[in-house]
Amino acid sequence: MFQSFEETAEPAQGAARLAMLRDAMAEDGLTGFLVPRADLHQGEYVAPRDGRLAWLTGFTGSAGFCAALLQAAGVFIDGRYRTQVKAQVDTDHFTPVPWPETRLQDWLRENLPAGGVVGFDPWLHTAEEIDKLETGLQGSAVELRPARNLIDAIWPDQPEAPLGKVFVYPDEMAGESHAKKRARLAERLQQDEQRAAVITLPDSIAWLLNIRGSDIPRNPVPHALAILHDSGHLTLFIEAAKLDDDVRAHLGKDITVRPPTAFAAALRSLTGPVRVDKGSAPLQVSRELREAGVDIAWGEDPCILPKASKNLTEIANTEEAHLLDAAAMCEFLCWFDAQPAGSLTEIDVVEHLEGCRRATNALRDISFDTIAGTGPNGAVIHYRVTRQSNARLQAGQLIVVDSGGQYLNGTTDITRTLPVGDVGDEEKACFTRVLQGMIGISRLRFPAGLAGRDIDAIARAPLWQAGLDYNHGTGHGVGVFLCVHEGPQRISRVSEVALKPGMILSNEPGYYREGAFGIRIENLIVVEAAPDLPGADDREMLDFKTLTWVPIDRRLILPEMLSAGERDWINAYHAACRDKIGPRLGEAARLWLRNATEPL
Repeated sequence: MFQSFEETAEPAQGAARLAMLRDAMAEDGLTGFLVPRADLHQGEYVAPRDGRLAWLTGFTGSAGFCAALLQAAGVFIDGRYRTQVKAQVDTDHFTPVPWPETRLQDWLRENLPAGGVVGFDPWLHTAEEIDKLETGLQGSAVELRPARNLIDAIWPDQPEAPLGKVFVYPDEMAGESHAKKRARLAERLQQDEQRAAVITLPDSIAWLLNIRGSDIPRNPVPHALAILHDSGHLTLFIEAAKLDDDVRAHLGKDITVRPPTAFAAALRSLTGPVRVDKGSAPLQVSRELREAGVDIAWGEDPCILPKASKNLTEIANTEEAHLLDAAAMCEFLCWFDAQPAGSLTEIDVVEHLEGCRRATNALRDISFDTIAGTGPNGAVIHYRVTRQSNARLQAGQLIVVDSGGQYLNGTTDITRTLPVGDVGDEEKACFTRVLQGMIGISRLRFPAGLAGRDIDAIARAPLWQAGLDYNHGTGHGVGVFLCVHEGPQRISRVSEVALKPGMILSNEPGYYREGAFGIRIENLIVVEAAPDLPGADDREMLDFKTLTWVPIDRRLILPEMLSAGERDWINAYHAACRDKIGPRLGEAARLWLRNATEPL
């Protein structure tokens, strides 16, 4: 199994560890210390060595941070984790803080009214993050100070840094050689009169060099740093033990490999202007450059948009990955429907679904730990089942199954909400409203230049009509055999990045009633140029092409709530699922698919 079910949170250790941290703070003359979830690569998923937030507080979510003061300790979490955090931290010593509704600077002002010195590790926070915090603290007596990492200083059995092997990602899968990618980005540096660009995001480096890695579970990326020069030459800072002869031959003579310990000195030796991404590079990068007198040109990681806008080869490969994954999902759903109510646990569901994906003989990993939450657990948006929390599926409940696979040709992510026996009309009404929002995004045609924030409300409108909503974005970007959460594209009320052809996104509205049930429906979609319409304006229009082809449970749909257009969409979608996936299934699953895709 890729997925394990052990409980990793240790809330009982929180009080003692917080006391140790406070002793270290006092020793260094600090009244506070910031403990982020992120590593120096600003990764959402971190290696065990970088699990500092979880080690200190017990909270294992993929986003958040702790602000530890001498008299208070706030664990800042967004809407996805408001329920989870209550079960994972010792609330006698750590206070959950709703974020971003409560800003860190405001919380520090309130909890340090007489001022104080708050330390932070400049390798773990971006320049943008610290700039915003310093601006928000202007006029207060609170000082921010770069400091040594106090968690590393008090963590006695901190794991070693990962040494996962790097492997070559074939050019025929990538659709472009790394030499051409480097030349293309170097030309942009020349146009911008920049001599080099610092790249600190592992998925950017993996994409640029057509390599993949194994330092992070679920995400096939290597921990590395890079400097791309305007000549197209690139210096790669990576542990030599990760590279074999095949990888070195693939990288070639235009890539210089150096150890990560040489990175800071290399920054100081550069000739500017040097491009640095203020939103992703550690603050220490710009500190090293400034101390050496090197001019900084703030600008986005040069790989971000090219990586997000997939080429035709990447899209074709991803489409095949989704067909493969859909067949595995349908085999799973056929099995699920054959099990009597009350006979399964959440772990049974996770294990069988992974088994169906493994049976493809193409699965390289799951793309994240499968979320399988039944009843009240389904209302925990990023629920991870453990042997302690493992619940039995009871008649009348819903179960949210959010899962995905990593295949050489693509990364998948799909959520289906399933009934366990007969469920109530209230659950069906909520499910139908979520479905209407998902259909709304799927059918959308929109002018080029719009961002995720401009269309997010379309997915929420059916829920808003009933006074309902959900505390997460409607969609995130997805990589191609890379990270399942990929920026900068999102469908979210805070996303200002214009959607462009080739961008892959999730489309996943939901609804969650704490203590009762959860609902989420998710397909992946790709932005494409919309076909011309007779009589339309002379303007560029975009729409979405669906990538995911797995039936949506008709037993939970109230057809009378759907418009004619919505009903036509779901019937056409199910017909396409039957045509595309049926030939890939065994006899039993093929019969199940035929029944599951009958018209409404």
